[in-house]
Amino acid sequence: MVRDDIKLSIEQAMAAAQAGGALPDIEWPAVEVLRPKQTGHGDYSTNVAMVASAAARKAGGNVNPRAIAQAIADHLPADGPIGSVEIAGPGFINIFLADEWLRRQVPKIVEAGSSFGNIDQGRGQHWQVEYVSANPTGPLHYGGARNAAIGDALANVLEAAGYTVQREFYVNDAGNQFNIFAATLYARYAQLLGRDEPIPEDGYAGDYMIDYAQGLVDEYGDRFLTMEKSAAITELKVLGEEIVLAALQAQLAKLGVHFDRWFREQSLYDSGLVDMVLEKLRVQGDLAERDGAIWFLASNYPKVEKDEVVIRTNGMPTYFASDIAYHYEKFAVRGFDRVINVWGVDHQGHVPRMAAVMTALGLDPGRLTIVLHGLVKLIRDGKEVKLSKRRGTIITIGEVVDEVGADATRFYLLSRGPESPIEFDMNLAVAESASNPVFYAQYSHARICSIAVMAPTKKVTPDFDNVALELLTDPAELTLIRKLLELEEQIETAVEKLSPHNLTFYSLELARSYNAFYRDCKVLDADAPALSNARMYLCEAARIGLAKTLALLGVSAPDSMYAEVEL
Repeated sequence: MVRDDIKLSIEQAMAAAQAGGALPDIEWPAVEVLRPKQTGHGDYSTNVAMVASAAARKAGGNVNPRAIAQAIADHLPADGPIGSVEIAGPGFINIFLADEWLRRQVPKIVEAGSSFGNIDQGRGQHWQVEYVSANPTGPLHYGGARNAAIGDALANVLEAAGYTVQREFYVNDAGNQFNIFAATLYARYAQLLGRDEPIPEDGYAGDYMIDYAQGLVDEYGDRFLTMEKSAAITELKVLGEEIVLAALQAQLAKLGVHFDRWFREQSLYDSGLVDMVLEKLRVQGDLAERDGAIWFLASNYPKVEKDEVVIRTNGMPTYFASDIAYHYEKFAVRGFDRVINVWGVDHQGHVPRMAAVMTALGLDPGRLTIVLHGLVKLIRDGKEVKLSKRRGTIITIGEVVDEVGADATRFYLLSRGPESPIEFDMNLAVAESASNPVFYAQYSHARICSIAVMAPTKKVTPDFDNVALELLTDPAELTLIRKLLELEEQIETAVEKLSPHNLTFYSLELARSYNAFYRDCKVLDADAPALSNARMYLCEAARIGLAKTLALLGVSAPDSMYAEVEL
């Protein structure tokens, strides 16, 4: 990482200054390197001279921070990333990257290819990202697309940061809602075969239930009408789950989302894990019987105001009971170092009680992070869209993707931090103009790819084994290299915040830097073959960086786009 290279150069300069007597022989503070908030203050900045001055005074010395900064500047390695420094204010060191060093980074980007930008922060730690996790009782509402996009892109970023990641969908197939689903499916199935079978009072009235039932009729005929009703519903519960999960997988695949594991809630009961974990809590005094129900004493733990029912008065467990067992299974059985759950903001009240559960189970609550995301409002022709044009019911993920495409859907749903609500303008999402951010980023990638296609027509032949990097001197060229080298820090930021939204902005900044370079620097010039070759090489580095950024977001990087747009 560039920042780490700069930090090392400063540490080397401090050691050399000490060895030469320019700085006192004391233990120096850790070096912190940051990006300055104001342009013109360098590529990076450090306040180490001011911190070091305080340390020197404590040791009995009286060293001026500006004098310390100057001593550091005088001893910087000649061949490192730092080209020049500027001592500002009381002793800030503003750092400017060396042009020659910047040029030497281009081959490293090209050689890294799709691994460019990856960092070794995770060092193989085993993390799980659990996302979407909707009840398997029907198609996914479009709001679930944001959950899917966040979880999937976050998993991509974590992998790029060196973590081993498992993507998981938790299937809530053990609660009463799924029993109601199975009963509704039976009713729709029977109705299609001419029987007057009412839908349960609290059943699922959506037309999609008719579609599911028709599939059963087509495959099984009247088989389930020849059976006792309860037995038929039991079998349809299994078949219905298979139908819904297949439909969910198909919907999510349209968005480019796939899971390593679909974990069924029912398996927690079948294995006896729910009973085992609840017994563990009972023995240690975390459960109590009250008003005929069994309660988890969550209020005994910080930031939780009320207890929660785990076994109802009718003896049936709640969703919370299986949630407790599920998280115990994640950490104590499968041994994940950390788990990230992506939930809708309407589940925010569940966050503190999950921290209480972790503590009660003897697990570090810090190993479980719940990322809450705001709601999505669909806008078409300036008006909010709430119902499907085709069915007059809910709008599904599949319908949104069919209308605007997976790339636009993902990019827009990742364009804000998870906690912020989003207005998704469906007209803008399909616009072929520079005002459409995903189109701008993708068109910029296609523009880069067009260079190689146009080269023969301009009588330019690339030779990337012999690149005269020293010819890359234009400010637009060096600015582009600087922007490419930010990718590692952008990945680090996304991991730190557990949100990939910064990468949408970075992809646009990188695209703008490339387009400024393309505008100011003639790439294909038969009269300057060495310069053309060097610039084509830089174009390849830019292509790799932009493609990698889009891939982290789960957005494609097309080689060509049939549009004439002024960027």
